[in-house]
Amino acid sequence: MRDPADLYEIHPGFDDVKGLAMLVCLDGFVDAGQTGTQMSTVLFDSLSGEEIATFDIDRLVDYRSRRPKMTFVENTWTDYTPPKIALYRFHDLDRQPFLVLHGPEPDLEWEAFGAAVQQLVEHFRITLAVSASGVPMAVPHTRPITVTPHATREELVSGHTPWIGRVEVPASVSAMLEYRFGESDHDFVGYSVHVPSYLAQSQYPRAAMAAMGFVAGATGLALPTDQLEEAAGTTDVEIAEQVAESEEIQRVVANLERQYDDIMTSRGDDPGGRTILPLADDEAGLPTADELGDELERFLAEREGDGNG
Repeated sequence: MRDPADLYEIHPGFDDVKGLAMLVCLDGFVDAGQTGTQMSTVLFDSLSGEEIATFDIDRLVDYRSRRPKMTFVENTWTDYTPPKIALYRFHDLDRQPFLVLHGPEPDLEWEAFGAAVQQLVEHFRITLAVSASGVPMAVPHTRPITVTPHATREELVSGHTPWIGRVEVPASVSAMLEYRFGESDHDFVGYSVHVPSYLAQSQYPRAAMAAMGFVAGATGLALPTDQLEEAAGTTDVEIAEQVAESEEIQRVVANLERQYDDIMTSRGDDPGGRTILPLADDEAGLPTADELGDELERFLAEREGDGNG
């Protein structure tokens, strides 16, 4: 493996950046409800940030699998937007600084990228890395959002009862980073927010709000939520309207509500227990994702396409 330091460049003028938390916001393989994407979008829209380090994007991205956008006007190309992976310094609503690692998930050189990120962790003495994304689960939208937290040390997720037992899933760079951080005794905590399976392909602001809350709780940061709250209110109305028009969706939601309530009652009887709620793709005897509301997904997707999502 080549020297990981060749993979990034630290910009001058940031010698005072030390001892901060870092949010890992890489567009990954799984992000149900666009949970992590919405969260990072709100951060960039609402807070001021400065780019303090950039990565060699040509070594990390497969352009043919994820082609950048270009703009053509009449008879000439007028704009090209290359992908970027960078480390930013932001300030929260209370002017407290924190870092954000943001960009597309690398296609190539995962191990070199992981080693480079750990070098940045050492250089800036990063105290805690945090990630959040959405995973599709057999849960109803009418109940409080739940989460599967995971971390490099058990103390970082104390007080959380596991929802999932052993499962093998395709890797992501964020998960790989968390694993490598654990090997090198760096703190990393992640939050897999449970998104109703029938909303997994649409923007679900309630999940992004929950993700923002979990991140804020782990870091002590004051993060913006007004934009997500407004979007969630609009989406809630749209979902309610569509559910009211379909008896099939009503039946599915009612079944998921009963299952959710039974599980929560069981967890309340045994707070230290390991009640398991299976991932949506692995459950037995439950409705499939198709049965959980193709009509609802199509409805919300059309709303987003019209600019109303």
